[in-house]
Amino acid sequence: MTHAAVIETLERALRDRTAEGEAATALVGTALNCADAQFIEHWCVQVGTRAVSGSPLLGLAGLCLGHTARRFGYLSDEALALVQLLAARAEADPSDVDGRALDGYDDVRSFLHLW
Repeated sequence: MTHAAVIETLERALRDRTAEGEAATALVGTALNCADAQFIEHWCVQVGTRAVSGSPLLGLAGLCLGHTARRFGYLSDEALALVQLLAARAEADPSDVDGRALDGYDDVRSFLHLW
């Protein structure tokens, strides 16, 4: 997908939960295939901070930040803080944020040699 198509898909899903499936596909595809680390990180942070409680996009944002850490070897302080927050929320209440956030947190710790 082009950056414009990814943005449109993610923005739509943040307004309308019925579009979350398409947004999940776009977010994962971007995290795994896009060469622009800043674009990936920006949209993972947008999704991870704007999606509503219980949205599967929250855990997925954490997981995709883990993919980004693995692929590029770096995350900003904002993204690192979000990965930690999403993992903590997932641990405290899996109905708020699903367990994929914990997997993303594990990836970040492993690939960035943190914590």
